[in-house]
Amino acid sequence: MVLFTLAAIQFIGIVDFMIVMPLGPQLLAGLGIDARKFSWVVSAYTLAAGVAGLLAAPWLDRVPHRTAYLVLSAGLLAGTAACGLAGSYPLLLAARCVTGGFGGVLGGLALAIVADVFPPDRRGRATGTLMLAFAVASVAGVPLGIALGTRLGWQAPFFGLAALGLPLLGLAAWALPPLAGHLDGGGRQPLARLLETLTVPAHRRGFALIALLMLGAFAVIPFIGTAFVANVGVTEEQLPLVFIAGGLLALLTTPLIGRLVDRFGPLAVFRGIVPLSALMMLVLTHLPAVGIAGAAPVGALLMASNSGRMVAAMSLLTASVEPRRRGGFMAVNSSVQHVASGLGAMGAGLIVEGGAGEPLRHFGTVGILAAGATLASLWLAARIRPPA
Repeated sequence: MVLFTLAAIQFIGIVDFMIVMPLGPQLLAGLGIDARKFSWVVSAYTLAAGVAGLLAAPWLDRVPHRTAYLVLSAGLLAGTAACGLAGSYPLLLAARCVTGGFGGVLGGLALAIVADVFPPDRRGRATGTLMLAFAVASVAGVPLGIALGTRLGWQAPFFGLAALGLPLLGLAAWALPPLAGHLDGGGRQPLARLLETLTVPAHRRGFALIALLMLGAFAVIPFIGTAFVANVGVTEEQLPLVFIAGGLLALLTTPLIGRLVDRFGPLAVFRGIVPLSALMMLVLTHLPAVGIAGAAPVGALLMASNSGRMVAAMSLLTASVEPRRRGGFMAVNSSVQHVASGLGAMGAGLIVEGGAGEPLRHFGTVGILAAGATLASLWLAARIRPPA
């Protein structure tokens, strides 16, 4: 029940984050904004999540994780409802900041709670189950949100998510245990706690590992749709099939990866999946005009391998952090994830050209750099150890 509750609320947070991008045409028309302002609507979530992770890190290990999770979940739902109520660009921008601030920290805390509740020999499967929320969001949540937005207006998906989340918030209050075993009674000041979280050598290696993975992934992911339409011969109507295929494959493979992590250890599984992820980045970014029949399986393999490597990476990281520091570590880790994702997308945006009615150029160069960053994570992963 704990795992179901965490995964269900994670699903809401992921759909809330993802749904803004396909609703772009409606937002531009409904709010009378241009593409530049829309990019800020998308970026506001990520930037707010990055800042909030650093601000929350000193406090998360000073309170029971159950209390923190309920507060953050309520904030996420309030921000989601506020997005639906926003009638102007400034109000929507503010609502996205609120949603990102709470939702970004919530995802990291959910992983910390998994580590609190499940012993190491079951943690890989539990982490894989939690990360199924992304696959379900890709297969069902985002397509349903697009359908609601098309029929009832762009506000409808946000109202639907907020309404779905209210009973889940009550379920979380009932199902989650106190989760106070990490409290050590220490009287350190918040700034001292944050500096401690940032300076522990094992933590720094973990942050660097996640930064490399996110830089590589988000140099490629934001441009998949544009590249498939401009270069590969996929129509805009066929594009959702790519993400549905990726979500379905991730639904099948993510639980399997979790079981493999429990059996063989997260490092061994990570070493097996990362080369496949890097290879698929190279294949996708150099794909010729093969149409939907070739694009769908390539996109699905990349999405599934990226999801699988995150299961192994998160299992590796949570095992390397002392329980009393886990909440703060995961908050900063969430911040690093979001900032590195933004930097990856921005860096790739400086390299690629075209895409607006013409071929997307230099995407292959982005793929080579992304694959290199991904493979470099193997060196860092080998240096992450459980606490002595």
